[in-house]
Amino acid sequence: MGARPAVPPATPTPGPPTRCPADWPHAERSLQVQAGGLRWHVQRWPLPRPGASWLLLLHGTGASTHSFAGLAPRLARHHGLIVPDLPGHAFTARPRAAGLSLPGMAAGLGALLQALDVAPAAVVGHSAGAAIGARLVLDGHARPASLVSLNGAWFPPSGAGGWWYAPMARLLAINPLAPALFSWHAARPATLERLLRGTGSRLDAAGRARYARLAGDVDHVGAVIAMMAAWDLSPLPRELPRLATLGTQLHLVAAERDAAVPPQQARQLAARVPDARVHPLPALGHLAHEEAPAAVAALIEPLLPR
Repeated sequence: MGARPAVPPATPTPGPPTRCPADWPHAERSLQVQAGGLRWHVQRWPLPRPGASWLLLLHGTGASTHSFAGLAPRLARHHGLIVPDLPGHAFTARPRAAGLSLPGMAAGLGALLQALDVAPAAVVGHSAGAAIGARLVLDGHARPASLVSLNGAWFPPSGAGGWWYAPMARLLAINPLAPALFSWHAARPATLERLLRGTGSRLDAAGRARYARLAGDVDHVGAVIAMMAAWDLSPLPRELPRLATLGTQLHLVAAERDAAVPPQQARQLAARVPDARVHPLPALGHLAHEEAPAAVAALIEPLLPR
């Protein structure tokens, strides 16, 4: 489902990008793709049979393709998959500041889909990836039948510290020393453990090690800070009812132990969006798809077009 690309597709270059290590999860699936003025790192699983549908998998802030290491092979049994690193994250090049905003990231992904000549029938987005997926649809870059939100981040940060979140991120983004300082601090084992515990998820040693490697990458950390500074989620909840008029069904998977995005946000959002459906996920946290990929695959597979 979805419109054909408006420009001739570019040819992806097989093989892992220069910076993608050979021991990164599913490195054998990696491609380098030039699109929208960026060099992207993308992992692709081919269509398993003629007539199967494509899925676009979008990770959250500060993560990478590794976030879907366990989930992707399970979904690939019935679908072709496109799994990119978001702009500036991990092994995808960093764009100018506008390209790290929510509309900018959506536009970049639209260019990537055109370059790959893929029209996804569904988008599966984790946390900020869900918001990017929605913006992708609302801005006309894709027309999926389903948008599956895994603990989606739909609202601006709230609570006691919400008012200074964006201004503080902007201050950090213009400080040239901030990425190196944050990278050094976040990569420390004790700090990283606190950050991961703050998600409500329990990752195995391999999962923790991958986040440690990303936290130690100053370029990655700098892009994450700049992304937080550029984002404005406030208009999005008001626009989401348009998904129904565009033919996209919204599915909200909400893990009950999510300490980063309260699961009640999914219920609040569903009350605003026609035909949106909430799917509770017990005993898991914000990184549920990394903790229990088999359980998450079993939950969302029936929600996806074949």
